[in-house]
Amino acid sequence: MKIRYMLAAAVVATTTGPALAQTQPSVEIQRGNDTTTVTGTNTVIATVIAIDPTTRTVTLKNRNGKTEELKAGEQVRNFDQLKIGDVVTTEYREARSLSLRKTSGPRSSSERQILLPAASGAKPGGTIRREVTIVGDVVAIDANGKHITIRGPQGRENVLVDPEQLRDIHVGDQVEIVRSEAVAISVTPGVAN
Repeated sequence: MKIRYMLAAAVVATTTGPALAQTQPSVEIQRGNDTTTVTGTNTVIATVIAIDPTTRTVTLKNRNGKTEELKAGEQVRNFDQLKIGDVVTTEYREARSLSLRKTSGPRSSSERQILLPAASGAKPGGTIRREVTIVGDVVAIDANGKHITIRGPQGRENVLVDPEQLRDIHVGDQVEIVRSEAVAISVTPGVAN
């Protein structure tokens, strides 16, 4: 996803890549009057075991002993605050909401991005969030009543929905989908392994 690439340039990147992935994501479902939101979260914790200030490369090791080298771009504030033994916690969260607010008008898509870097003088880290809102037409509803297909401005998107929501949705209705991704990285002092 785009956010993972953008993160590497913006904050110390400890992506949820295969080398450091160590936890199962948690999934939470929240139901409101006209909205159901499904949120998945994955947290990765690793320890800084090496730092190369010349190349701005940090080597991280997770609890399972797997290591990964990551390069921090020039945009990463406070790189010099990193120390061997620091604990880096990365939380990746993706949420998808389906609003049953029926609308009319053209299909549309909008995106906004928010970057909150670490404060000056603090350990590197921060949060980056991306939110995409799509207004599209319902073009299909599966026979099991768990998926709908939306035609937005860029084409089709298959969306998992709460079957309870489908009682008021029909082919031809227009709905709004909000998808958000966020990555939060924090670095805390720790003891080298």
